[in-house]
Amino acid sequence: MNARVELDQAGRAAVMIMLLEENQATQILGQLEPEELKLLGERMCTLGEIDPGTIARTVSDFLGRTERDGMPAADRAKQVESLMTGAVGEVKAGNLMRSIRPPEARKQSCIELAKWLDADVLFTLIDGEHPQAIAVLLIQLDPQVAAKVLHALPAQTQAEVVHRIATLGGVSAEAIAMLEELLEQKITQTHGTLPLQLGGPGDAAEIINKSGKSVEKQVMAHLAKVDRVLAKQIEAEMFRFEHLFALDSMAMGSLLREVDGATLVDALKGIGEAEREFFFSAMSSRAADGVRDEIETRGRLKMAEVESAQKDIIDIARRLAADGVISFGNGGDDDYV
Repeated sequence: MNARVELDQAGRAAVMIMLLEENQATQILGQLEPEELKLLGERMCTLGEIDPGTIARTVSDFLGRTERDGMPAADRAKQVESLMTGAVGEVKAGNLMRSIRPPEARKQSCIELAKWLDADVLFTLIDGEHPQAIAVLLIQLDPQVAAKVLHALPAQTQAEVVHRIATLGGVSAEAIAMLEELLEQKITQTHGTLPLQLGGPGDAAEIINKSGKSVEKQVMAHLAKVDRVLAKQIEAEMFRFEHLFALDSMAMGSLLREVDGATLVDALKGIGEAEREFFFSAMSSRAADGVRDEIETRGRLKMAEVESAQKDIIDIARRLAADGVISFGNGGDDDYV
C-alpha cells in the first residue's frame, strides 16, 4: 500500500496545472511572476509518481477553497481578456472587451493613450525624465513616432536612452506602473494648456487612402476649396515613397521607364537594400546591377537631396496614376494612389 503523500500549497498547485489541457496550463503559467514560475516548475519536476488518492485530495482541496473563498474580482477583466484572446485572437478580443468591460474598468491606460499622441506632445511629457523611463515608453511606440521623440531629446540623453533600449531585457510590472503614474501626472499637469494631439494630416491621409478613389476625389476637392494648405499637407502624406512598394512588377516597370537614372540612384540611396529590391525586381538583371554599382559609387548625399529625388518619382507616379497607366490597390471599392 502506497504511503499517503501530503503536498504543500506549491505541490498542490503543480498537480492542478498538470491536470489541465496544455493550452489551458500555458495561459495560467504565462501570468505568473518569474519566482512563482520557478517554484512551480521545480515542484512539477520533483513530484514523481502521483497516485489517484493524492489527485483526489488535491482537487477536493481546490474545491473546498473555492467554496470558502469564492472567486476574487481582482483583475477579472484582465482574466476575461486573456481567455477571449486565446479564443478569438487579440484584435477581436480587444474590440469585444471594449464593449463588455465594466465602466469602472474602462479607464484607458496612459501608455496606451501615449501611443496615439503626437511626437511633440510626447516629448513635452517625458522631457527631463530618467532615460530608463523614456526607454520603456519609446519601445512601445510606433518606430517613426519614437524616432521623432528621440530626435528631440538632448544629444547626451539620446545616447543614454538608446543604450537602455538595446539592453532593456524584461520590464517589470513595477516599472510599467511607475511609467503609467508618471504619464498620468504629466498629462494632468498640462491639461488645459497642452491639448493631446490626436489625428493629424497623416491619419487623415491613411483613412482617405483606404476609402477608395471616389471618396478621395470628393473629399480632397472639398478640402482644396475650404483649406488649401491643409489639403496640400494631407496630399503629401497620401503620396509617400513607401507607397510605391505596393506596385506590381508591371506597374513598377512603367514607372521606372519615366524616371531619370540619376534621380533613381539618389532616391534609392536613402532606403535599405531590401526595399531597393522592389525596384530591382522590375528591371533586367543587367540594369539592376548597373543601378547597384551607381549607388555604391555615389558619394554621400544630404537627406534633402534624397527626399527631393523621391518626391520627383512620387510626382511621376501620381501623373501615371491619373492617366490610368498604374494603380495602387487598396482593397476597397476601387483603386487609389
